[in-house]
Amino acid sequence: MKEFEVVILANGTFPTHPIPLKVLYKAERVVACDGAIKTFPSADVVIGDGDSVPKMYHDRLIQVDEQDDNDLTKATRYCLQQGWRKITYLGCTGKREDHTIGNISLLMRYFRKYQVEGVMYTDHGFFVPAKGDMTFETFPGQQVSIFNFGCTELSSKGLKWQCYPTTEWWQGTLNEALGTFFTIHADGFYLVFRTYLPK
Repeated sequence: MKEFEVVILANGTFPTHPIPLKVLYKAERVVACDGAIKTFPSADVVIGDGDSVPKMYHDRLIQVDEQDDNDLTKATRYCLQQGWRKITYLGCTGKREDHTIGNISLLMRYFRKYQVEGVMYTDHGFFVPAKGDMTFETFPGQQVSIFNFGCTELSSKGLKWQCYPTTEWWQGTLNEALGTFFTIHADGFYLVFRTYLPK
């Protein structure tokens, strides 16, 4: 697990896998997105418009009414204002699929625009945004997907199938690690997903 300064808990499906649960319960500080406070009442702060926050938690509510951004982005901006850039995101997937896709893509937005060192854990694996040449720890049989965000050069070493500068998200899915690390060579941004378990 990466070192992190804060967990942002979104109002998607609450984690059930031991790894994201361990991340949540060992966190020094937790920022909940609006209604997520109901599934994790010990969060330190609640961010959002407050429409899903019971009154008993209003003493921790930081109300942000603008509708240009979702609660995940409002919570991220709050963390940046506190000087926290190493952010772990939980509860961002599940429930509505459009929210899931939107939240995953926001991880890249935060990395590019705000230089957030973010990781998003789900019940199946974790997403990490990256740029340029990078080496990633892995294990044989770990399932890996690489989503291209504008690279014109994209290749790999240590994966079962060679990466290339894909133009569609589906083209980067269903790869597999061969050893204890793999390397990506790229001239831009990309998003890496790794599973907890081998195939």
